[in-house]
Amino acid sequence: MSSDAGRKQFWKRNVSRVPGSIQHVYGAQHPPFDPLLHGTLTKTTQKTPTTPVKLKKVTTFQEFESNTSDAWDAGEDDDELLAMAAENLNTKVVMETANKVIQNHTKLQEQNKFQETHRLEDRPVGLEEPPSYTNSDNTIVKSASESQIPKSSGEKHSLQRQHSVPQQPEQVLLNTAGLSEREAFRLEKFKQLLAGPNTDLDELRKLSWSGIPKPVRSITWKLLSGYLPANVERRDGTLKRKQKEYFAFIEQYYNSRNDEANQSTYRQIQIDIPRMSPETLILQPVVTEIFERILFIWAIRHPASGYVQGINDLVTPFFVVFISDYVEEEEVENVDVSSLPEEVLRNIEADSYWCMSKLLDGIQDNYTFAQPGIQKKVKMLEELVSRIDEQVHRHLHHYEVEYLQFAFRWMNNLLMREVPLQCTIRLWDTYQSPRLTNGPRQSWWYSEGNQFETGVMCRLGFSVSMVKDMKIHLSFKRTSWKIAEETKSKTGRLPSEPEGFSHFHLYVCAAFLVRWRKEILEEKDFHGLLILLQNLPTVHWGNEDVSLLLAEAYRLEFAFADAPNHYKK
Repeated sequence: MSSDAGRKQFWKRNVSRVPGSIQHVYGAQHPPFDPLLHGTLTKTTQKTPTTPVKLKKVTTFQEFESNTSDAWDAGEDDDELLAMAAENLNTKVVMETANKVIQNHTKLQEQNKFQETHRLEDRPVGLEEPPSYTNSDNTIVKSASESQIPKSSGEKHSLQRQHSVPQQPEQVLLNTAGLSEREAFRLEKFKQLLAGPNTDLDELRKLSWSGIPKPVRSITWKLLSGYLPANVERRDGTLKRKQKEYFAFIEQYYNSRNDEANQSTYRQIQIDIPRMSPETLILQPVVTEIFERILFIWAIRHPASGYVQGINDLVTPFFVVFISDYVEEEEVENVDVSSLPEEVLRNIEADSYWCMSKLLDGIQDNYTFAQPGIQKKVKMLEELVSRIDEQVHRHLHHYEVEYLQFAFRWMNNLLMREVPLQCTIRLWDTYQSPRLTNGPRQSWWYSEGNQFETGVMCRLGFSVSMVKDMKIHLSFKRTSWKIAEETKSKTGRLPSEPEGFSHFHLYVCAAFLVRWRKEILEEKDFHGLLILLQNLPTVHWGNEDVSLLLAEAYRLEFAFADAPNHYKK
């Protein structure tokens, strides 16, 4: 009796789910049910239940079996299936059947694409619509973003399908002719960042590390150099005040250019300007006069260094970038500058002067007496190359080639004489994005909780001993970063951080030299080596070459900048 009672209790406990009831099998076609996303489906189920609200009370196993007999009803179809399963399948037949299924599926996809193409061609030509994309469920939508956002009117978009079916990556399409999809996406990010009432300069530096789109390069350089404030409302007032201040300097000092004390400085400026490049731009009389005023005023206002050959080259990138805002030509070097309004030229001149001054403030020791900054950097370059490529270093030393004979110009002109002007502008995009505040270095080196994986670092080119040295310095650098953050919170600025022009340029020069190791090792005499190093074949270089150069320079900086035990032998 006790066993019979137990059986009755067992069957009573499972009346809610009987073997004959239909349950969803969750998987590719039936994703997990979420009440928050499928509220409409829940309401529908409550209104029209598929099973009776009150089930008949089952008291015996016989009654339960009679109610669920369909679950164990074996018919002729089941017998046939069992017989087929028992047979040995022929491999050739299986493969033929699989190939037919694949062919049918391919034909179906081609047929759907053919129908979609004809549907697009049948539309009236006069109606212009945004570009259409094929969604993952073979439906046509006007844009990639529309395939992920449900429409608010008439037509419903299934939330269930939206979250269960993999979507195509979102594509941002802008009305920017001549730009690739990636460039258009980055341009939109810059515009969104610059559109706010207060520009986040740290985020702007982070974006600028990989290059700045041409339409926003002018305003970005002014912000990153510290010439313009981050607050949008203060910018117009700052521009007018600084431009007025610059032309006040001209009225005060420029007439003294022919005085005996200043005549030699002005004469040297006049000699150096025609040697600059691009000649088609610099040799225009209007541009020559602008450069003469900028360089002379800077020399008068900075008597510690005065004018030194090489400073003249540093004006060109700013002038070219700022003039690009007012011309449509791709090659700014060929623009007739005299055709621009006088007020525009005055603004460009003042902006170029102040931005160049901000740059020189960080590397002024390069141009003081005996140029100690350049002497120091050339010596550091020699030590660095001896560590990263000893064969190249020994080859130069064997043929008595001194680093000062070719690298002095690299430091003095910031590689402007070695690479095309557009490559220099791309370099300066990165130089104006210090890595201490933001950029790749923060996420690798200064971030809290960062753990160096020796295997990963070795695959990036670091030796095991270098990785160990990095780990030793990591705790110290984290402490330094915390101190820097505290200083920034109190003063609003970071303590003397390494600038791209004064610090990172050293590693760019090292990467630039090693880039030509094959050509260097092929030269077997002093004159051949010197001619090669002073006339490197970079005339066809573009942004991709500069990006590779910067990537290698960053790797070198990461390995040696904070590892003194590996910097010197």
